[in-house]
Amino acid sequence: MKSLLLLVLISICWADHHSDNYTLNHDRVIHIQAENGPRLLVEAEQAKVFSHRGGNVTLPCKFYRDPTAFGSGIHKIRIKWTKLISDYLKEVDVFVSMGYHKKTYGGYQGRVFLKGGSDNDASLVITDLTLEDYGRYKCEVIEGLEDDTAVVALDLQGVVFPYFPRLGRYNLNFHEARQACLDQDAVIASFDQLYDAWRGGLDWCNAGWLSDGSVQYPITKPREPCGGQNTVPGVRNYGFWDKDKSRYDVFCFTSNFNGRFYYLIHPTKLTYDEAVQACLHDGAQIAKVGQIFAAWKLLGYDRCDAGWLADGSVRYPISRPRRRCSPTEAAVRFVGFPDKKHKLYGVYCFRAYN
Repeated sequence: MKSLLLLVLISICWADHHSDNYTLNHDRVIHIQAENGPRLLVEAEQAKVFSHRGGNVTLPCKFYRDPTAFGSGIHKIRIKWTKLISDYLKEVDVFVSMGYHKKTYGGYQGRVFLKGGSDNDASLVITDLTLEDYGRYKCEVIEGLEDDTAVVALDLQGVVFPYFPRLGRYNLNFHEARQACLDQDAVIASFDQLYDAWRGGLDWCNAGWLSDGSVQYPITKPREPCGGQNTVPGVRNYGFWDKDKSRYDVFCFTSNFNGRFYYLIHPTKLTYDEAVQACLHDGAQIAKVGQIFAAWKLLGYDRCDAGWLADGSVRYPISRPRRRCSPTEAAVRFVGFPDKKHKLYGVYCFRAYN
């Protein structure tokens, strides 16, 4: 009995002694400097932030330093932001700041700066977001021999869509797949983007490249031609293949656009060349596949008229399923790649805003 009472007293004393070293705030633990602990601490208040193409975003990052160890020389602190490549083996420099010296790299030039809300604020502001800005960023703070890091994920609102060219399915190596997405106002999708799309109901029975070089496809309704009827739903993984020789489809990702997507009202149906000229005559360009998917998914665009697109395909977007217009599901319906010279359809145009 005496041993049990002694153990309880020791436990209470240990808890009282250590309770002052941590403060709990909204389920987030803030470390307060303890003796022999880290002299520099970097943290991100959010692990993930959300925005969209063309928007602005702040990647949160703050640092906490022991003034008794460093003194008051804030100007000695070096802040470095990098973007982590999908395989985490390489980093791309984004922004570096040390005192009055600041440097921006690559496509981020003119679009990034430190928020500077306080002396310990290392948050990075990115303006006019692009599709390529999606990903994970590392905030690193260095002072003397001490350094610490935090990672923030930037997610973009958008839509994932499967794509194959006029040549047909399974005709793209990795490099051609990446270019095919760019040609359609999109980028090659990441696994996380495909996974989120699968959770949102995307079901596609053809394997496609992803940005990490893997080949995968999403199945929500298991069936015999797509991995087997008795398998569980999920993202099927073919693994990593030769980027030069292996050929598959591709999954692309696009986001909000700065412009107007519309079906051109025209007195007659058009060949492909006539459709291109009709959009130009209207002060626009023939729309791309990524733009019809963005209009459908993000704006709820609905039109039961098949129309030409820039890649020579004919499609139409249905947000409200109804008889004769995709009766079973909301989708961008694919008619095919008709003969450009002889087949007649309407056309979807896109006019960019300056």
